[in-house]
Amino acid sequence: MNPLHVGHWGTFVTTPQADSARAEIVVNTRIENHYGGTRLGLLRSVVLDSAGREVARAEQGFSIPAGQTVTIEQHLELVSPRLWSVATPNLYSLRSEVYGRLATADVYTTPFGIRNIAYDKDKGFLLNGRRIKMRGVNLHHDAGALGAAVPERVWERRLVALKAMGANAIRTSHNPPAPEFLDLADRLGFLVMNEAFDEWTLGKVPEGYHKYFAEWSERDVTDFVHRDRNHPSVVLWSAGNEIGEQTTPDGVQVLRRLLDIFHREDPTRPVTTGNDNIVADGRPTTLAFLNALDIVGYNYVDRWHERRELFAEQDRHDHPDWKMIGTESGSIFQSFDEQYSLGSDPAVVRPNYTAGMLQAERLWKWVELRDYFAGNFMWTGIDYLGESTWPFKGFASGALDIIGNPKDAYYLYQSLWTDRPVLRLFPHWNWPGREGQVIPVLAYTNCNIVELFLNGRSLGEKRSEFPAPGTSGGWNTYAQPRVNPTTGDLHLSWDVPYQPGVLRAVGKRRDGTVACQAEVRSAGPPAAIRLSVDRDTITNGQGDVAHGSFEIVDSEGTVVPDAGNLVRFTLTGGGTVTLDNANLRDLEPYRPASRHAFNGRGLAILRATQPGALTLSAGADGLRTATVTVQVRGVLSNTIPPAK
Repeated sequence: MNPLHVGHWGTFVTTPQADSARAEIVVNTRIENHYGGTRLGLLRSVVLDSAGREVARAEQGFSIPAGQTVTIEQHLELVSPRLWSVATPNLYSLRSEVYGRLATADVYTTPFGIRNIAYDKDKGFLLNGRRIKMRGVNLHHDAGALGAAVPERVWERRLVALKAMGANAIRTSHNPPAPEFLDLADRLGFLVMNEAFDEWTLGKVPEGYHKYFAEWSERDVTDFVHRDRNHPSVVLWSAGNEIGEQTTPDGVQVLRRLLDIFHREDPTRPVTTGNDNIVADGRPTTLAFLNALDIVGYNYVDRWHERRELFAEQDRHDHPDWKMIGTESGSIFQSFDEQYSLGSDPAVVRPNYTAGMLQAERLWKWVELRDYFAGNFMWTGIDYLGESTWPFKGFASGALDIIGNPKDAYYLYQSLWTDRPVLRLFPHWNWPGREGQVIPVLAYTNCNIVELFLNGRSLGEKRSEFPAPGTSGGWNTYAQPRVNPTTGDLHLSWDVPYQPGVLRAVGKRRDGTVACQAEVRSAGPPAAIRLSVDRDTITNGQGDVAHGSFEIVDSEGTVVPDAGNLVRFTLTGGGTVTLDNANLRDLEPYRPASRHAFNGRGLAILRATQPGALTLSAGADGLRTATVTVQVRGVLSNTIPPAK
């Protein structure tokens, strides 16, 4: 660096006035002088739009003594700005140009977005003046076989899938995320609750952060905020998760110290914590602790006593000025080691998939209908390594499994959080020896009417709607056709005597027109491997990958849902392959040569080290092999181009 330069994380861009007509942009720039004498210079701040065109600029001279820093505040105005939102995540760049002695000393670029955020005790969260319910997921930092050093393209694939599910918010539990993760959140349009700590002075584990909190917490919070405060996606800071101090008499003093640091370094965003002991037996969270928070965060709001049904209703009555958000809640937990089971007794059907959604459904209905509750973050968006007990290596709470494939839960949330027609039919239809036994068949859908067929024979229609409309335009009149629901749940269910073949569901709108269809087929014995990639061209940039999916299929191309064949791989070309499956009970080392399929599927992640071609071949005993080729384009740096 030139001795005269913008400091590390040395810019802070805010937009105190931001609407579609005008934006006021306030830029604070910290400049450092490491010369041996005083330096005179000029700071030019240039705002560029997404096409690189200059749309605003400001200039200011400065004088900095030797070894000192100066912070310069500049005000810029932009007419008709393109606002950042979850639907239109428009970004700008601030180019900070430092001139000294007629020469350019430093150029520093800061991406940012123009947007306005607010939290209201009655309306919840507002973005650019519009109320938005946070449809959130919690995420850990790892990516299965790739560990903690996750290539950017892997996160991009995962976040695009969560966006398609309808999620618009992410809580970074329980630590600061990788910087490129927030870059992706900016570009894709996610609202981020950015979390710092999992413990303060009271330890959860022997070698935890509590050993360093007294010495390092102020420095770490300051750096954390400075690093991330220019991201438009970051709309809320979290100072901690399930902190022990929430229940102690002096815990509020620790909280207030942290709040002061957050507010000092960034006065534009509020601060919360994830509190799991509100109204707990024994030692509940103290009222002083909750009153001190900018936003009261609820971990498992439905955990305690009557709150299983009433949630935060009592707190709304007792503390009407609280601003509230669900920081962590349960989701639909699917089995660690098998997606579907009818139990161990071949004569009796005891399914494992028929009730796990009820609590999550009940909670979301409550959250959706309470404007004052800003949103909810369910645990979790994606399966992750750790928090496990032998013989498991991870936790299976995700809507996506650990290799990024949607589970059934994904489609429940997609049916609630999106407007596109959704219809998910399950379980699979391979139950040899269960012929004639009654098996529950379920559907997640946002269609009002679903008709189920088994081998072409109708098993009847089921109906649902949420929220249910009241009368409009007069007594007993409705703006849309009546649905006459058959359930108050957010899923549909049939009891079907098992017979191999084809289950087909037809989803219809309330007027009876067909919106979508879904099908589940009985599969024959494994016959072949099917291999595909999500991209046929990648670069040799460090963060770029291609995701290869391998599937065990029968002679008709249907995935065999209980196949666990050992698949062997060969890669030719300049690159590496990382293999994984969704089985959190698979404790085999992550080898590049072979991996068992799980529920008929698995993942091969290709990374290139040089231009040319990568060819991946997959084979297994008794199965037809498969081959796929990916072209590799060379790049001059380790960065990867953004996806189109």
